[in-house]
Amino acid sequence: MRRIHILGVLAASAAVMTAACTTDPYTGQRTISKTAIGAIGGALGGYLVGDLVGGRSDRTEKILGAGIGAIAGGAVGAYMDRQEADLRRQTAGTGVDVIRQGDDLILRMPSGITFPVNSSAIQPQFQGTLDQVAQTLSTYNQTYIDVLGHASADGPDDYNMTLSQQRAQSVADYLAGRGVARARMGVRGYGETQPIASNDTEAGRQANRRVEIKVVPVTQQSAY
Repeated sequence: MRRIHILGVLAASAAVMTAACTTDPYTGQRTISKTAIGAIGGALGGYLVGDLVGGRSDRTEKILGAGIGAIAGGAVGAYMDRQEADLRRQTAGTGVDVIRQGDDLILRMPSGITFPVNSSAIQPQFQGTLDQVAQTLSTYNQTYIDVLGHASADGPDDYNMTLSQQRAQSVADYLAGRGVARARMGVRGYGETQPIASNDTEAGRQANRRVEIKVVPVTQQSAY
């Protein structure tokens, strides 16, 4: 089933590439726009990020080795419900979005409220919010945590990739400094490859500059 899903994503991406190709009227050469490349990367990355960064095996071993148990199947929903409610209460009015996807949670933090421009240093005024998030993540410790950095299409690709990685690492380091076990965390920067809005507008570019904290329950099914 997983192979069929991947093939479907690849087919859809091929269709996007074909539709987005343009022909130079002078040379006759066909090219694909940077926007289309970003859309294709987002389609592929969006599927792959449905899994945990780096997979579950190594992190699960460390989590269980640290004495953190897995959640029994029937209790997963209620466990994540309580955690979601706490996170929504703590982030209300801060600009952070709490998104529920099945039993997973995503905290989407726009970089405009989290970091100064072109910096990976967390804004002092945002640290109080992260302190509360860290407290909840520590309390509900039967979860994997992925910290994911994203950028807009402004600037060079390699710069955006590096900055997104640095920002994700900065958030992960901050959470670790507030008691969230590093064994639970994975960190990755995606640069501009996974936009959630159009890079053709300033509002869209602002939305694409973000760090996301993905929270996934450690279930007995996934752990053993």
